[in-house]
Amino acid sequence: MQVFLNHSQIQQKIIRLGHQILENCFEEEKIFIGGIIGNGFELARKFTEIIKSNSGLEVICFEIKVNKEEPWSEPIQLSIDKEIIKKGYIILVDDVINSGKTMQYSLLKFLEQPTKAIKTVAMVDRQHRRYPIKADYVGLSLSTTLKDRVEVDLSENDSKAYLI
Repeated sequence: MQVFLNHSQIQQKIIRLGHQILENCFEEEKIFIGGIIGNGFELARKFTEIIKSNSGLEVICFEIKVNKEEPWSEPIQLSIDKEIIKKGYIILVDDVINSGKTMQYSLLKFLEQPTKAIKTVAMVDRQHRRYPIKADYVGLSLSTTLKDRVEVDLSENDSKAYLI
């Protein structure tokens, strides 16, 4: 296991990404931050806290439940009614973009109805694409071999990102 982001660095990146999101949607009255089940949702909650504490913007955080291994095998579910996000400004969050599959299939759920904008956020972007997805906000871009596995651990006092 090779750690490439320690706890302090991850916390700095979370704060920076939260402020970047805020800077780019400051004209909005309301935004929706959807985190992919697991670490994506944890990051979405942290971005929501940062944005709320630094602006008067209304932020609605929700979870996206998707089968990460086979996203086509079962319906993608949102923890809020999809009618609420209709014509909304949506931020889609995940911890790592590997092939882009999970984020691509999650995006399809939002494209079922009109939206104002959809932006994507990833703590680590591995840059090994099999699907046409691009992160608008990235904590760290990382070039790895296809054999390397990237993991992000968001433990309260010892978060880290590492290669296996």
